[in-house]
Amino acid sequence: MNLPVIHLKRNWLCLLGAGVAALLAVFLPGGARDTAAPLQKRLPIYGVCTEEKLAALTFDCAWENSDTEILLELLEQNQVKATFFTTGDWCQRYPEDVRAIVQAGHSIGNHSFQHPHVASISPEALEEDTLRCDEIIRELTGETPRIYRAPYGEYSDEMLALLEDTLGKRVIQWDCDSRDWQGREAAEMVESIAAGIRPGSILLFHNDTANTPAALKQLLPRLRGEGYRFVLVEELISWESCPLDHEGRQVLPS
Repeated sequence: MNLPVIHLKRNWLCLLGAGVAALLAVFLPGGARDTAAPLQKRLPIYGVCTEEKLAALTFDCAWENSDTEILLELLEQNQVKATFFTTGDWCQRYPEDVRAIVQAGHSIGNHSFQHPHVASISPEALEEDTLRCDEIIRELTGETPRIYRAPYGEYSDEMLALLEDTLGKRVIQWDCDSRDWQGREAAEMVESIAAGIRPGSILLFHNDTANTPAALKQLLPRLRGEGYRFVLVEELISWESCPLDHEGRQVLPS
């Protein structure tokens, strides 16, 4: 899907943070004034600096399929669009659910083929794994994913360089974690997300977890009542080249 980018206001706090980081790099020992010092480590995107109450709701789908239909019903009831990061293996086992996700107006991101530890495999194996997942998603939806989420949230400079520079994807993390896979109670997840969310956040949930539907049934109306609007990851982030602050949040151009 070629989705429009929503133009967001730049958050001055993010700019200040990025500026301070740059100054420290120059003036602290071993900083940027040392031409032999290594470049700053690369980061995936954890969120976006914005003053608008926008957020992206995401689900990782890698194992089973007990509640995907329930999740889609909840999203429709609350008029929320979400992004599902699916493994190629999951797509092969549940093709009708992949189609249902897209038909409902949600988006699909690449979550690897079979959930390996991608930071420790070779670049060749990572590329093969990523393209294999791309191919399966493309066969089911007609679109190649432009976003990628690594299993276990792992990343390295080499991995990010391959996925971003060679394969042209944006690597997406999260800054607001439900930790639903730990079996947390719904009320605990609701309070944790409500306390941690901020404009530009990316929320992490999973399908096939016991209490996620119950948590979302409470959380989505609450956050919408607080003025949050949920958009797809592809709409939240900028596709232009822009810096990340020290938290991995995109600092958008004015």
